[in-house]
Amino acid sequence: MLLPDSFIEEVKFRNDITDVVSSYVTLKRRGRNFVGICPFHSEKTASFNVYPENGSFYCFGCGVGGDVITFIEKIENLDYIESLKFLSARASIQMPENDKKSEELSNLKRRIYEANRESARYFHRSLYSKAGKEALSYLYNRGLNDNTIKRFGLGYSPKSKYELINHLITLGFNQSEIINANLAYASYNKISSRFFDRIMFPIIDLRGNVIAFGGRIMSDQKPKYLNTSDTLVFKKSSNLFALNFAKNDESDTLILVEGYMDVIALNQAGFKNVIATLGTALTSEQAKLISRYSKEVVICYDSDIAGQKAASRAISLLRETGLLIKVLAVPNGKDPDEFIRSYGDEGKIRFKKLIENSANDVEYRLQKASKGFDLSSSDGKIGYLKEATKILATIDSKIEQEVYASKISDIIGVAKTSIMEQIIKEYRRQRNNNEKKYIKKINQDISSRNDSINKEKMNNLRAAIAEEAIIAYIINNQDLANNIFSKLPCENLCTSFNKKIYKMLMLRNQEGKSISLTALTQDLSSDEISSIAKMLAKESQRNSTKADADEYIKVIIEEKEKLNVSLLEEEKIRDYMKKLKESKN
Repeated sequence: MLLPDSFIEEVKFRNDITDVVSSYVTLKRRGRNFVGICPFHSEKTASFNVYPENGSFYCFGCGVGGDVITFIEKIENLDYIESLKFLSARASIQMPENDKKSEELSNLKRRIYEANRESARYFHRSLYSKAGKEALSYLYNRGLNDNTIKRFGLGYSPKSKYELINHLITLGFNQSEIINANLAYASYNKISSRFFDRIMFPIIDLRGNVIAFGGRIMSDQKPKYLNTSDTLVFKKSSNLFALNFAKNDESDTLILVEGYMDVIALNQAGFKNVIATLGTALTSEQAKLISRYSKEVVICYDSDIAGQKAASRAISLLRETGLLIKVLAVPNGKDPDEFIRSYGDEGKIRFKKLIENSANDVEYRLQKASKGFDLSSSDGKIGYLKEATKILATIDSKIEQEVYASKISDIIGVAKTSIMEQIIKEYRRQRNNNEKKYIKKINQDISSRNDSINKEKMNNLRAAIAEEAIIAYIINNQDLANNIFSKLPCENLCTSFNKKIYKMLMLRNQEGKSISLTALTQDLSSDEISSIAKMLAKESQRNSTKADADEYIKVIIEEKEKLNVSLLEEEKIRDYMKKLKESKN
């Protein structure tokens, strides 16, 4: 174990899972438990459950589960030790000394942060050196001033592939640390800088740490932008550029743009609430992150085909979080940076008007759908109505549906009641499709075809279900564990994963240690913890008795005997075939 059981259990005890989760998720009581919209995937119907009795959570929608430590790991994008530190600080508990392995990992992460910070300083100095003259001129020509350049820590990576590396080595960093920070890569027994001859954009997390970089080339070479790959301190899909600044804005609105330069130009113009993704399309994790710091988001993407596709994806993800959404279209296909610069001193005022006049996401989608049809023709009106009803069927509010149905009625001259009838039909069709998908998922779950943790479950379904039930029962009833372990030896379990967990519980019980879910978190992967959390979630629905536990044991022993007989028969058949082959020879 990396840390004492007593410490981990105290962290869990002092950080009630319901209190912790409710600071991120709106929970509603359902019997003894709580439910809410899952923060880890997009959904409309609450499938995220919190179980106070055993301190676990589980989402039946995406399959993520665990304890309070696991929850913080995922929601804050931290590793296990960092999550313990986070919860320890929350409860004013002193962290004990880590063991060697944990300390090494912690030190490596610290060194990556330090290497990134020193690199950012080096890039910034290089920008104002003779070598960075061209890069600085580029930024000035884009309308940026020195205050903005300093605020965002912009820099320049020299043309040499070795200057940064040599600089970091003189500061005491070794090659392994530099590579782990993704500042360099190994090539032919040498290491080369990942970034060279590029304008550099430091990416800073919410705690003020430099966690990564984006680099922009000034020529026509590809790729135009190069970003840090995922590292121990950086996950591209879970971070947003400039959120460290934007989160402090008091407007409750965030403006989502495509590029770093758009963020910086708008920031300089006075819009401090602007963010961007990190070289990828918006992810569900980023959408959830945005919803934690705003009530409304204005999407301001390029008007080209790629930008429209990105906007459509962003709308679907952001709508699932409950955010109010607007879509801003910059005139003449310009990006925000170009638009503001083209109007000089009036740029800020004109852009503010664009925000104020921007359409909400439904109006944007309806307007986009109308462009594909000639609304003066009957065929065009029919085609548009089909697309419009698909859009309106995704809206939960009937009042909203009726408002837009009235607008469409005015445009195409079809009665509002007829449009509403079409919307209801489309809604039912979409609901039926969703139900079919849900049933398919349930069937896959029952048959365990997609169980990547317990791959033997599908072929030993009856045994595996009973094994999972007894494991959950033991975790919930530690006082009865001795009785169960005496009746059910470990070798009677059929599936390897369940046998592994059962054995862990048995050994911990023999040593007088806790056998809670939290006690297992250090020794198992997050997917394995989610699998056990699922067992506990199902047990919460069953609420098994002692008699039920005895029945589970009976089933497990019966299935093991069947498996032994089957293996014996297979062995006999192999021996028979072997002898038959030998006799022919």
